[in-house]
Amino acid sequence: MDDHSRMQENQPPSGGERSADGGAGQLHRADPEVRERPVRRTYPAPYKLRILEEVEACTEHGQLGALLRREGLYASHLKTWRKQRDEGILNGLTPKKRGRKAKPKDPVHEENQRLRRENQRLVARLKQAETIIEVQKKLSEALGIPLDNPETNASEE
Repeated sequence: MDDHSRMQENQPPSGGERSADGGAGQLHRADPEVRERPVRRTYPAPYKLRILEEVEACTEHGQLGALLRREGLYASHLKTWRKQRDEGILNGLTPKKRGRKAKPKDPVHEENQRLRRENQRLVARLKQAETIIEVQKKLSEALGIPLDNPETNASEE
């Protein structure tokens, strides 16, 4: 199992893996190929709690260092995880979402944008209608057909 597939299964890396038959001195070598983009390691909350329990069980000199090497961890991991556990931040033990926070949608701004688009559409239709009316006026003048002007009809009544 390579590091990438282990990360997908949320299993932390270990120092070496034994072969499937459990052969004691046979270790699989890590893939020497460097990935184009590194994979950020994430650890599930139960794993963090299990490691903290194992760390507290370490009594002899060198056990803690061996545990950290075996699991591929740093002392800073332990410090952070202890702090989170002691503060009672249960969801703090799970990885935090990285990146920018999503901006809350402003309904007034969205309505303003919608009205602006509608206004532009209506202005374009009005311009098209005025062009058509101008063409009709010129055509009626050229053919000598009188047009009923609603403005003059309204003033005559």
